[in-house]
Amino acid sequence: MEPVEVTARFSIDGKIVPLNFSWRQKSYKITSVGRSWEDEAGHHILVMTPGDRIYELFFVPAESLWYLHSLDSNRLVS
Repeated sequence: MEPVEVTARFSIDGKIVPLNFSWRQKSYKITSVGRSWEDEAGHHILVMTPGDRIYELFFVPAESLWYLHSLDSNRLVS
């Protein structure tokens, strides 16, 4: 997993809605948000970008940091 910069909206009910992320000096617009879940480490959110690329964004509240994990490493855009 790699650290990334994420722009997100935190709704009044505490839901996190990512809008876009920057990774390797490129900005990616999030076209849809899928399943999300929490575990002891933080919040996991599946997102889709143009070209139907799927990523997992991971927010660690204790660090106030976001991380990126591609679900299909062969489709990573560099």
